[in-house]
Amino acid sequence: MLFSFVAVVFIGALLLMLPLAHNGHLRFIDAVFTATSAVCVTGLIVKDTPVDFTLFGQAIILTLIQLGGLGYMTAVTFMAVMRKQKIGHRDRLILKESLNYPGMDGLVRFLKIVFTSIIIIEAVGMVILTLRFWADMPFGKALWFGAFHAISAFNNAGFSLFRDNMMGYRGDLVINLAIPFLVILGGLGYMVLLEIYNFQKNRIVRISTHTKIALWMSGILILLGMFLLLSLEWNNPKSFGSLSTYEKILAAWFASVNYRTAGFNTIDFSTLTDSNLFFATFFMMTGGSPGGTAGGIKTTAVALALIGVWYTLRGESSAHIFRRSLSSYQINKAYAVIFVASIYVVVSTIILSEVEHLPFLRILFETTSAFGTVGVSTGNGGVLSYSALFSDWGKINIIVLMLMGRVGVFAFTIIIVGKAAESRIKYAEGKVII
Repeated sequence: MLFSFVAVVFIGALLLMLPLAHNGHLRFIDAVFTATSAVCVTGLIVKDTPVDFTLFGQAIILTLIQLGGLGYMTAVTFMAVMRKQKIGHRDRLILKESLNYPGMDGLVRFLKIVFTSIIIIEAVGMVILTLRFWADMPFGKALWFGAFHAISAFNNAGFSLFRDNMMGYRGDLVINLAIPFLVILGGLGYMVLLEIYNFQKNRIVRISTHTKIALWMSGILILLGMFLLLSLEWNNPKSFGSLSTYEKILAAWFASVNYRTAGFNTIDFSTLTDSNLFFATFFMMTGGSPGGTAGGIKTTAVALALIGVWYTLRGESSAHIFRRSLSSYQINKAYAVIFVASIYVVVSTIILSEVEHLPFLRILFETTSAFGTVGVSTGNGGVLSYSALFSDWGKINIIVLMLMGRVGVFAFTIIIVGKAAESRIKYAEGKVII
């Protein structure tokens, strides 16, 4: 999985380096950064997408976003299935990991459903956005903008063809509903979407614990993000203070959805208070749900950790939710993912603070956004992300963080440290006072 993402990144960077793909001078490190941000569906930019890239270059970026959101190995396997080629056991294992599918049974059928769902959701989103953009621009341009933003939103990428992202549509109800709902659908995960569909069609009698946790956590985090934004920014003259109540609610909703998964914005994040920027890092670290297009440590991992802490504080040895028990291994794995992810972000933030000599909080915001493959940024004072101010070594750090976030904390760490062989030795239990 890691090598496939890296290979696609470098192929994409080489294509972006072609003269017909960009305008003016493009350094290779910036091409790699852009390709990584697209493949890892992040949305951080060090080049202005609508200005510095031609239509061909924008099409390359869009293709990288689609490949990155789905996963290169998943796309290749689907092509093989369509050609009726036999899928080997090794390819099935890679596909299983890419889609976060729980088993091997029904994997190919699930893959076909995933592709069908993607086509339908992105097509509906494209139609809605095209019709809205058509009111402001010629139909041909509106069609391209509609397709680009629909794919970018569903894949939680956050790339935009508007120089100010979506700030020009801050008070537009259609944009403020269509983009966030595409982001939410992509971030929930294909398994969750399929289960909800089957439940509505009465094909299953019960929603799984995984789906319940993903839905509850997503809803809670969106509402909590809105509450923090509205309470901390309501009278801030630089951000929400000058907006009407209607625009404040829309802006808070839009920002809260994009905090965790995508890089679209209708407000300037550099104007937010330090407290909001700090709290935003927790939302970005959480990300979306497994098996979707979002990054982060995942809503389910955070939920399991919180449930584990709650029952530990109550002095109970077992944890449960929705009348279902949770294994201690799952909870310990959630603790491990959160702990390791925090180390990656903190170490990268410290390194960048020492190397770049820029404000700590803004660097923390940027590194968390990269690791969570979110893409929101406090900006470089213009239309680019804060990463545009970094040196080449700083940009490489962000590139690595984006790859970590897209491949997954657990998978990336196993690549580094290796998987332990099963031990046949069991030691006597040692008593430790906590």
